[in-house]
Amino acid sequence: MEDRHSVNSPRRILSFSKRRRATVSFLDQDDRTYSGFGPKTSEVYGFVGSITTVVATGIFLVWAYVPERCLNAIGIYYYPSRYWALAVPAYAMVTLVLALVFYIGLNFMSTPPPTSLNKMFDEFTREASSCSPEGDDRPIEPISDISIDKINALMFNDVN
Repeated sequence: MEDRHSVNSPRRILSFSKRRRATVSFLDQDDRTYSGFGPKTSEVYGFVGSITTVVATGIFLVWAYVPERCLNAIGIYYYPSRYWALAVPAYAMVTLVLALVFYIGLNFMSTPPPTSLNKMFDEFTREASSCSPEGDDRPIEPISDISIDKINALMFNDVN
């Protein structure tokens, strides 16, 4: 149970308890830890959002497909034109496709051409003359540079 000498608000919790001195704590909604009792805020928003989506879809389908005489029979006389039942989804899909094409076009415009050296070099690239092979930065020697005579000498010296 809650202490009857405490004042709660969304931003400030002020407690006047006889067992301890008065304390003031400022807690945000996100700073409170979930105690395991009751629903989380995000779960409530998700549930209400899903129910609202289902109800809105049902109303849209009834408006779009039920004949006018049936709507008038149940007492609904004012509703938008049936033209918008097709126009709004069509406009939404065309807008989405145009936004996607525009976004891809902007990416192509901001990317350097394939022949540009800017694709291979940036501010972290080191020039070949500034590289000094010391320690771990030394490049690995290719295996083709090892002669057959050195390989034979290594193999026969290890056997003896």
